Amino acid sequence: MSTSGTTHERVVTTPTTDTRRPAYGLGRVLILVYGIFAVAATARASVQLLTHAAEAPLAYSLSALAGAVYLVATIALAHNGRRMRRTGWFAVVFELLGVVTVGTLSLLQPDLFPDDTVWSQFGSGYGYVPAVLPLLGIAWLWHSSPARVSARSERP
Repeated sequence: MSTSGTTHERVVTTPTTDTRRPAYGLGRVLILVYGIFAVAATARASVQLLTHAAEAPLAYSLSALAGAVYLVATIALAHNGRRMRRTGWFAVVFELLGVVTVGTLSLLQPDLFPDDTVWSQFGSGYGYVPAVLPLLGIAWLWHSSPARVSARSERP
């Protein structure tokens, strides 16, 4: 007997299986490269800061910052949730701004950087991968956007 005037309906759902195949290819390669750079930049900066931080504190601190940004980008790109995608966007745009700013400063005022950072001279010490990586990250985030993927799949 219900006195509130509401009825309780039982909703039965059928369990479904996600039949999409796992994503392989550029996305996984991008995450792998970001992971490698996260480890490399963090390890390099840690050794430099622990052994001779006074020689180039700005450069070594920027390398540590780059390592942290690469780590955040790696984790964010590996997940596809709304918050993680937003975090990924922030990380790769921040990375791009860092590469452009530090790259430009390292060319115009080299005395600021007595030792190289990951981003010095636009990543020349790393084959310019640090300059290209955020562009690939931005392209991947834009291309793999769930809204864009959904819209593409619904087209006739």
